[in-house]
Amino acid sequence: MTPNRPYLLRAFFDWIVDNECTPHLVVNAEYPAVQVPTQFVQDGQIVLNISPSAVTQFAMDNHQLSFNARFGGQPMQVYVPIAAVLAIYARENGEGTVFTQEEFPEDDAVETQEVQETQEVQTTESDKPEPEKRKGSHLRVIK
Repeated sequence: MTPNRPYLLRAFFDWIVDNECTPHLVVNAEYPAVQVPTQFVQDGQIVLNISPSAVTQFAMDNHQLSFNARFGGQPMQVYVPIAAVLAIYARENGEGTVFTQEEFPEDDAVETQEVQETQEVQTTESDKPEPEKRKGSHLRVIK
């Protein structure tokens, strides 16, 4: 059977948005091919607001999710393989789910790297914005 993570991720995303809450993703920023603003990574993870009002060109399929967003006023394209998603939760109440960390499959490495290379956004040191303060999450595991 195919992995259930992308299906669960879409279901939780829809559920959170339908209940007028703000969906946040916890992403393993060290997972291969992840493209996120590195200046906001803490302890190898980053929390991303994926609310429809916060991102544009949001796309999610069974292998990856991508969107455009602004970080510290700077536009950036974000690319996250589904296996790099560690959790999804509602900012307002912590409702969501946590996923187990997966190993990176060797067969997908070349394809994912090619996608990342075509989506790369170049920044210089002077373009990097100041890190913003991060609120703690109140994540609750639902079984």
